[in-house]
Amino acid sequence: MQVMVVDMQKEPIPGPYLVRMGGWTLERYLAEAPESARWEYVRGEVVMHSPTTAEHQDLVRFLLRLLDGYCETRGWGKVLMGPAAVQVLPEVVREPDLFVLPPEAAEQASGGPIRARPALIIEVVSPATRSMDLGEKAQEYEQGGVDEYWVVDAERREVIAHRRGGSSWEVERVSQGRLASAAVPGFWLEVEWLWARPLPPAEACLRRIRGEEEL
Repeated sequence: MQVMVVDMQKEPIPGPYLVRMGGWTLERYLAEAPESARWEYVRGEVVMHSPTTAEHQDLVRFLLRLLDGYCETRGWGKVLMGPAAVQVLPEVVREPDLFVLPPEAAEQASGGPIRARPALIIEVVSPATRSMDLGEKAQEYEQGGVDEYWVVDAERREVIAHRRGGSSWEVERVSQGRLASAAVPGFWLEVEWLWARPLPPAEACLRRIRGEEEL
């Protein structure tokens, strides 16, 4: 299925935008959603995202290199990125920017959507997704049993960390200093790395996380 988002003059809209179309079923979404674009399914609607910016992709790639390098070295879990789809709830399929499956769930990461429960999900905010990332996605990930959820907001220079505290999230806003994961054992980062332009060398940051070398 091909969809083009246009303005009143029928000119393509470059973004940022978020389009929601109702009248869909999960079966139709799984059959027709394109693999080349970011589409999500939420309770009878498909949610279509505008193309991401270069800055957004740089930040996602930086975080991917840190998490993937750390988990590979430690032999812990599996790191995936969108457009890999996760069935968070029976009627909700999301495509997080990054997510980490714990070791016991990594073997279930085949086909799509993935039905294994992530230990950590990370979304990098864009202007079109801020309210959704902090609102309905946080609720869905909490209901879906995700242990930890980070929202990286580069514009406001803060990470909103949601962690499971009993039956509900405990929320912490971090704008500087060390942010340690509660779900991925031993993983942490310096929040200031995320605001640097250009971003620091990922390998040097990874060596510091692993306790091998200081920046």
